[in-house]
Amino acid sequence: MVFTRNRLPPEIAMHTVEIHMIDQIDHLVLTTTDETACVRFYVEVLGMTLEQPRPGRKAFRFGSQKIDLQVKGHELELRAHLPVPGALNLCLLANIPLDEVIGRLIAMDIPIEEGPVSRKGATSDIRSVYVRDPDLNLIEISVLMG
Repeated sequence: MVFTRNRLPPEIAMHTVEIHMIDQIDHLVLTTTDETACVRFYVEVLGMTLEQPRPGRKAFRFGSQKIDLQVKGHELELRAHLPVPGALNLCLLANIPLDEVIGRLIAMDIPIEEGPVSRKGATSDIRSVYVRDPDLNLIEISVLMG
């Protein structure tokens, strides 16, 4: 059964304002055209840990989250309607000062598209720089301001 906003069952509709069903993101799936370049960027540049959750699959772990990797043309059976490389706009929180992030990006020849700039994050103000991964996804790397 599909529910639309106007057709929620009464027992659910009466609670939609008070209940926050979703707490956080566990993982997301990234589609790439160049697995080697993608792994290099997320592991060597961003410092994530490469995992192989099952044969033929890779994932990047950071903190308590992960990014599952799929290669264009070899997508998971259950997937987004149109999984395409370069469609992601992702903000990642760094655990080092932004100056160190910038230094690391410069040292690894990763062009900074914009920043540092101040933005409004999900929980507080953030300071960010923007880069592109090998598939041209926009990656915002941020530090919390307070």
